Amino acid sequence: MKYQHKQLSRGRWFELTFFEQMANVGSEVERAILWRDKNNDYSFKAIERALELLDLTISDIKNRIRLKELTRLRETLVDYFYFDNQFSSSDKLWRNYFYAFSFASRLNK
Repeated sequence: MKYQHKQLSRGRWFELTFFEQMANVGSEVERAILWRDKNNDYSFKAIERALELLDLTISDIKNRIRLKELTRLRETLVDYFYFDNQFSSSDKLWRNYFYAFSFASRLNK
């Protein structure tokens, strides 16, 4: 697999806390939302990066207890950005969901 985040995929990602990992995923989701109406290509690349980081998070052994939530998250993100949004997600919902991880990651520093 060709990773966009080469340094992170080589092991650095697994050194981050779960909250830091999810905050980084959220940053890419935020970029995808912001670019969606301005530049579809940029938005597409941002969601691809978010899914890549989420896949790394899913593969991190310390997160195996959260596997069900993480795989459902991936499913709903793909549905929202690529398909029919059958789960009725919204930009606001995604921002609120990932905001909690950004906040928590800052508290742990």
